[in-house]
Amino acid sequence: YSLSQNYPNPFNNRTQLDFSLPKSSRVRITIMNVLGQPVRTLAYTDFQAGTHRVVWDGKNDYGQDVAGGIYLIQMEAGSFKQAREMLFLK
Repeated sequence: YSLSQNYPNPFNNRTQLDFSLPKSSRVRITIMNVLGQPVRTLAYTDFQAGTHRVVWDGKNDYGQDVAGGIYLIQMEAGSFKQAREMLFLK
C-alpha cells in the first residue's frame, strides 16, 4: 500500500493524488484540515490491485470552496493508514 505526495504541491485549483494497492481493497481517501476535521471524502469504495488516481478541486463535501492553507490527505485501506500534507494556495 502506498499514498504518493499530491501533485502539484502547492496547488491553487486542483491537485492529483496517486495511490497503489497490492490487492483489491476498500479504500477511503479523506481531505482533512489541520485540526483533523474531515473536509472532503474523495473515495470510499472498492478498488482493484494496482495504481489509481483521484483529483481534489479544493471544494468541501458541500461543493463550497475551502480556504487556502495546509490540508492533510489520509488514505485508509484495511489496517493501512497514511497521511500527507499539502498546501492549497488561493
